[in-house]
Amino acid sequence: MRLLGELDISNASRLEEDLRRLEADAPRLLVLDLSRLEFMDSTGLRLLIGADSRARQGGRRFVLIRGNEMVQRVLRVTGLDERLDIVDDAGALASA
Repeated sequence: MRLLGELDISNASRLEEDLRRLEADAPRLLVLDLSRLEFMDSTGLRLLIGADSRARQGGRRFVLIRGNEMVQRVLRVTGLDERLDIVDDAGALASA
């Protein structure tokens, strides 16, 4: 799933619904592409943490494709860059 624009309180519930719908099929791998995301607030962080936790509990893999510097800085400042599985691009998944 590719995110565009902003991920904040105004659109977080839609993403949450989309993620839950995808998770219902119990995919072994769920990829969220942040490369075209321009902004993310704490609501977006909460969604990423929740999706990661659900994947881990279900024995599945949740992967983020690296976002721009602003998005990565938010992940770095919160320490989530150490917790979440982040790759540079989709091609990196083939070798993982």
